[in-house]
Amino acid sequence: MAYSEMVMEHFNNPRNMGELDDPSGVGTVGNAQCGDIMRIYLDIDDDGYIQDVKFKTFGCAAAVATSSMATELVKGKHISEALAVTNQAVCDALDGLPPVKVHCSLLAEEAIHAALWDYAEREGITIEGLKPPKNDIHEDDEDEEEDY
Repeated sequence: MAYSEMVMEHFNNPRNMGELDDPSGVGTVGNAQCGDIMRIYLDIDDDGYIQDVKFKTFGCAAAVATSSMATELVKGKHISEALAVTNQAVCDALDGLPPVKVHCSLLAEEAIHAALWDYAEREGITIEGLKPPKNDIHEDDEDEEEDY
C-alpha cells in the first residue's frame, strides 16, 4: 500500500496533536471494524470561528494523517465552513488515500461534526445542517464495507 508524500508528511509531522484544556466542543468517533478512534477538540470564539483545534487519534498512519489534515482545514474557519469539510476534501488535501484507507477520512469528517454537535449542545444553539453524530462510522452501513 503506497501513501502519498502528503499523507506521510502529516503522519510523520502531525499538526495540532494534543488536547485543549477548556474546549468549546469535543467529538469522538471510532470505527469498530478497524479499531481506529479519533477525538477532535475545538476552541470556538463568540463569533463562531475556530480559534484552535487539537486531535488525539489511536490508529494507523492514514488515521493520524487525516486527523492532522482535518484540523488544518478547519482552523481559523467559521463553524459553517468547518461543517462543510467533507471526507473528500480531506482526501484531496492529502493527495489521495488508498481505497482501503478512505474510511479514515470519514472518521475525520465525523469527528469534526461530533465536536460541532457537542459545542452546539453546550451553547444551546442549533447549527444549520448539522446532524447528530455517530459513535461508529459504520452504524448505518454495517453490511456495505466488509473488506476493511
